[in-house]
Amino acid sequence: MILQTTLSLAAAAAVLNFWLAVRTGKVRFGSKVWHGDGGNPILLQRMRAHSNYVENTPFVLILIAAIELTGKGGTWLAVVGSLYMLARVAHAFGMDKPEQSPLRAVGFITTVLVLLGLSAMAVLIALGRF
Repeated sequence: MILQTTLSLAAAAAVLNFWLAVRTGKVRFGSKVWHGDGGNPILLQRMRAHSNYVENTPFVLILIAAIELTGKGGTWLAVVGSLYMLARVAHAFGMDKPEQSPLRAVGFITTVLVLLGLSAMAVLIALGRF
């Protein structure tokens, strides 16, 4: 069985991870900070945006793969995964702002909703309710 949705989203996740690393690296090299954040608030914000992405994305991809393996996926799963990726881009741009940002909030809320929704769906599938 080829997990098309999982493969596509994993590829998108890898590209997004690279983009976040490049954004962080640009600030790191520009400010000549080779370790840690060097007290640079923009570097810290970019590092946290990247770290937060890495902290959440494996769970999303694992849930998507598990759901797709059950045969209960479909278009809705690809849409949910795509929304997650867009949310992570919004979160990254929102993290660049020193003040509260709607992009960060939307990115965070969407991430939480996707994780909770996929988790609930996985449990429902496991219980034979979906």
